[in-house]
Amino acid sequence: MTITVNAVPTDDDIIALAAEVGLRCAPSEARHDREATFVTEAYAEMRESGYLKLAVPAEFGGLGAGLRQVVLAEGELARRAGSAALAAAMHLYLTLVQCWRHRRGAPDAEGALRRVAADGLIMATSGGSDWVCPTTTAVEADGGFRFTGRKRFCSQAPVATVLSTSAVLGEPGPDAEVLHATVPLSSPGVSLVETWDTLGMRGTASHDVVFDDVFVPAEKVVGRRPYGRLTGPLLVAAIHFAPVVGAVYLGIARGACDEALRALAARGQDPDPAAVRQIGEMTARLRVARWALLAAVEETGEDPPADERTLVTLMVAKRHAVREAKAVVDLALDTVGGPAFFRASPLERAYRDVRGGPFHPLTPEATLALAGTDALAAWRLRSG
Repeated sequence: MTITVNAVPTDDDIIALAAEVGLRCAPSEARHDREATFVTEAYAEMRESGYLKLAVPAEFGGLGAGLRQVVLAEGELARRAGSAALAAAMHLYLTLVQCWRHRRGAPDAEGALRRVAADGLIMATSGGSDWVCPTTTAVEADGGFRFTGRKRFCSQAPVATVLSTSAVLGEPGPDAEVLHATVPLSSPGVSLVETWDTLGMRGTASHDVVFDDVFVPAEKVVGRRPYGRLTGPLLVAAIHFAPVVGAVYLGIARGACDEALRALAARGQDPDPAAVRQIGEMTARLRVARWALLAAVEETGEDPPADERTLVTLMVAKRHAVREAKAVVDLALDTVGGPAFFRASPLERAYRDVRGGPFHPLTPEATLALAGTDALAAWRLRSG
């Protein structure tokens, strides 16, 4: 499946591309899971097919998919290749962030987008370990800053070109400032430490990246925010991240439901009523969670405002998606029974992979706290 550059892709185009990429990536997923090695073949396929430039505007050489279509694509890819989809999600949501910045006149955004399309630039992030209070420090230097620290959860680190990251300028605390910057992983002082040996999502190679007095030119600092606060560049990143990563885990659950259906059909007899009910429950949960993700994107729009209401809307949808993904995979194992307990079963891997969903920020409990705070503030405003 090839999408013509400069043509407006339809949802069917996007889903067909993701399905084809997933079918080609799927055969190597089990081996990379066993060995905890990066999904190299999947990235070769995603480069060849243009999937990694999915969200780059057509005028810059990309496929022109918006946020909603990236959500559709990632869900379809994850249905067949969960680690490949999650790794790609980190690059794709950052591409969407660059599109958001470009629409607001950021002078460096167009160049980054063109490099993704023309040069195969791959963007990674350390946001999962940094969040609002990064431990990496920044000190001023001639023409820029020097970053020192260690970043965890850097998915697709073995192939990434640049890292979207942050560092604290000044003594950590309420008076400190956080710098957000893009750092080439080829910079002197940057090293990769292979630490990714985990329960699930073992093919994402989300290793540690170490900064040892790494020089970051001032022009590579894309924004600043107060220490400990979810604002500025981090807020924009979180807004685009939430629906994309939610789609990945929901896609894995859809794949688990597919596998349960396949296993029941292979038995050559009509399933018992309990199994039929479980299939119905899986299908219902998947549909409602998918509706939630797509409705949240529709509510906030393809060019979402960077405010707390947008964050609440998209994080609540992500929370629902990752929780339902766990429930659906559990149901799939119950439906299939003992054969799903073997390592050779795709359901065994899905069971482990979906456990990663709640760890991504915001966690389900933090999301409820945010939603509750927002609701109380809105009620007080209405009541005067």
